[in-house]
Amino acid sequence: MDAPAAPAKSLPVDPPTAVAELAPTLQRLRAAWQGQRPGYAQRRDDLRALRAALKAGLPRMVEAIAADFGHRPREESLLAEAMPVLSTIDLLLRNLRGWMRPRRVSAGWRLWPARAQLRSEPLGVVGVISPWNYPVNLALVPLATAIAAGNHVYLKPSEATPATSRFLRELLQEVFPADRVAVAQGGADVGAAFAALPLDHLVFTGSTAVGRKVMAAAAANLTPLTLELGGKSPAIVCPSYPLERAAARLATGKWFNGGQTCIAPDYALVVGGRERRDALVAALRAEALARYGDLSGQAGDYTRIIDQAQFARLQAWLDEARARGCEVLPLVDGHDPARRLFAPTLVLDPPEDIALMREEIFGPVLPVLAVDSLEAAIGFVNARPRPLALYPFSAERGEIERVLGSVLAGGVTVNDTLLHFAAEHLPFGGVGPSGMGAYHGRAGFDAFSKQLPVLWQPRRSASDLLRPPYARLARLIGFLLR
Repeated sequence: MDAPAAPAKSLPVDPPTAVAELAPTLQRLRAAWQGQRPGYAQRRDDLRALRAALKAGLPRMVEAIAADFGHRPREESLLAEAMPVLSTIDLLLRNLRGWMRPRRVSAGWRLWPARAQLRSEPLGVVGVISPWNYPVNLALVPLATAIAAGNHVYLKPSEATPATSRFLRELLQEVFPADRVAVAQGGADVGAAFAALPLDHLVFTGSTAVGRKVMAAAAANLTPLTLELGGKSPAIVCPSYPLERAAARLATGKWFNGGQTCIAPDYALVVGGRERRDALVAALRAEALARYGDLSGQAGDYTRIIDQAQFARLQAWLDEARARGCEVLPLVDGHDPARRLFAPTLVLDPPEDIALMREEIFGPVLPVLAVDSLEAAIGFVNARPRPLALYPFSAERGEIERVLGSVLAGGVTVNDTLLHFAAEHLPFGGVGPSGMGAYHGRAGFDAFSKQLPVLWQPRRSASDLLRPPYARLARLIGFLLR
């Protein structure tokens, strides 16, 4: 078993950025971009420098994240923060030259002999508002992608992770001049003013409620948006799937990072009634005991809740569930508000109107509901806003296809959880209340570029026929409309 986690060190944090500084900083970034748009060599060198600086700074990154969370296992920070960023940069470097190359498309026979192409042109200055739950990954993946697309970047990291935000500022200052990448620090007032800037594109990752505010602020400037929100991502466990395997994979998806993951399974629908539900509960309890044991003494592999406000919110939701008569099952001992240790907890068959079933949970609490049929499970999911992620578990391809053909979600991992986020060539994004737009891989490069359509005309042109008198044009129109 792991030794008890040592208290995280307190690290220095940055003062907030004055709201009055935001617009001049954006003007500086835009003027530099207009003066010299980054070409292939600049983008390549920037990505290589960012990769090298992050690799060298991993010990500082791990320490900063642990300080913000109170404790987070080093392995979780390396796996969930460093590896996705480094993998993204490697993917961008491998494909950068090809993605920058104009793509030839057909101009259509009516415009012969014209040629047509799509050119990926940078937008200008891309703003990134990143969240606290994966504060490095969700800041640097869109930042690196925007750099690859030829943009300058203005980053606003979360005020809930001040040590990590300071680490990000120092890291980016090592790599980029101040007129290519800038960082704004601060709370809700800075975030609101940042979202209202006339950026050329804005990426926001966070809750649906805040996403609505960001969209409203951006609307005044018609700023294009990529919104990565959240919602209640369901797991559907079919009778054909082994429950022990489902429990192991649900446990990883739900309790990694203390459940503070936007694509964590938010509730589980167990097809087959209460007997099968209870068997899954037993398997989940065994997983929690095997992974974490007694949290009061052995909590080195378990991430803390980010702050007391989030801990109190989760506790209040469990109190409401108990008051409504729900069976609430902490799976291990050691639940400790003083250390923000929130034990993995199940809530069985909660009513649909309590907070746990209305709101995204964002913590290590998993409602488990018994349903009689796959059709009932599909109907339950479709009666709610479209989720960011969907996790169907079945050993039968037909059942999986029924779910995929009936439920629309931002992304899907079949017979597991979370892993579609790590598939570097798959776009990542929500749908409706869970978000708009997508990034990762080529989708991100295209999102942070203008796909500029260009038609090349030779000496002869179809437009020559448009000059009056229209006698020749009338004969041509008659031919085309036959």
